[in-house]
Parts: sequence; C-alpha cells; structure tokens
Amino acid sequence: MPRTGIEPVRWAAGLAAQVQVQLAYAIGVAEPVSVRVDSFGTGVISDEAMTELLRKTCDMTPGGIIRKLNLRRPIYKDTAMTGHFGVENRPWEATDLADQLKELAKSL
Repeated sequence: MPRTGIEPVRWAAGLAAQVQVQLAYAIGVAEPVSVRVDSFGTGVISDEAMTELLRKTCDMTPGGIIRKLNLRRPIYKDTAMTGHFGVENRPWEATDLADQLKELAKSL
C-alpha cells in the first residue's frame, strides 16, 4: 500500500533519517550540472560529503539512470495507479547501494 507524507520508508545506509536529492541538467550535457543532497540536519555526515558519495556511486547521466532504474520496461500504468514512492518493487526504492555508501562514508 502506498505511503503518504514525508515519513521515510527506509534509509538503509544509516547516513541520514531523511534526505532529498536535487539534480539539475542542461540540454546537451550528459552529466548533471548540479547535484545537491539535503539531509535536513539529520545526517551523520555533512550534506556535502553525502553529495560526493552519491557522485562516486551513481551514474547520473540520463542513460545511467535509465539503466539503473530499468525504465525501458512498461511499468508506467501500474505506477500511475498506485503511486511512485513508498511502493514495494519500484526500482527507485531499492537499497542495493547501501553497503557501498556505508563503506565509502567510513573513509571520510
């Protein structure tokens, strides 16, 4: 069942209780021109450090995002009916990078 509000579902790496990632792109530029992580003061490391960890672990080019989230498969009808966030089995709800992020955070 979809969740509502800003209540976090899980933050598997334990780096923050709440986080928002902001990406900005320019036409014709594959890499984001801006990446920003905001933990709303709940981070165990700085927002700047989390931003660097994100840059090190994720391919944030449009192609990289398409591959990571498997966006070429037809899940859009179901997503439109049940919501985007807080729903199990959505690729963007996966926590598969948690261990890598934890390890990288130890070196900061």
